[in-house]
Amino acid sequence: MMNDLKQTKKPSLPIKMKIRKGDTVQIINGKEKGKTGEVLKTLPVENRVIVQGVNLRTRHVKPTQEGESGKIVSEEASLHASNVMVYSTQKKVASRVEIFIEKDGSKKRRLKKTGELID
Repeated sequence: MMNDLKQTKKPSLPIKMKIRKGDTVQIINGKEKGKTGEVLKTLPVENRVIVQGVNLRTRHVKPTQEGESGKIVSEEASLHASNVMVYSTQKKVASRVEIFIEKDGSKKRRLKKTGELID
């Protein structure tokens, strides 16, 4: 009877993220708390990030061709963006990011704690 009701899923919109690919981040929550790494990929629709060397999952891959053997691949799984914070490698501190407009009108990102420019 429940199958009669048709559920339509709205197409979700990408979330504006202050974390970008290439940023160094620190994990602030979860089982990987305290670890740092570089952002490999951002997933704005899901509000998640993939961090290098963090949240590793093992995946068993079947052989695709004859004569080839299967293998176990270790790869990074995504983390929610709220569980990571941009990390300053010089000052060794995690901080929130603020977006400010320079005199010439260009937008820049900087860390709130240290005032360090990210890009």
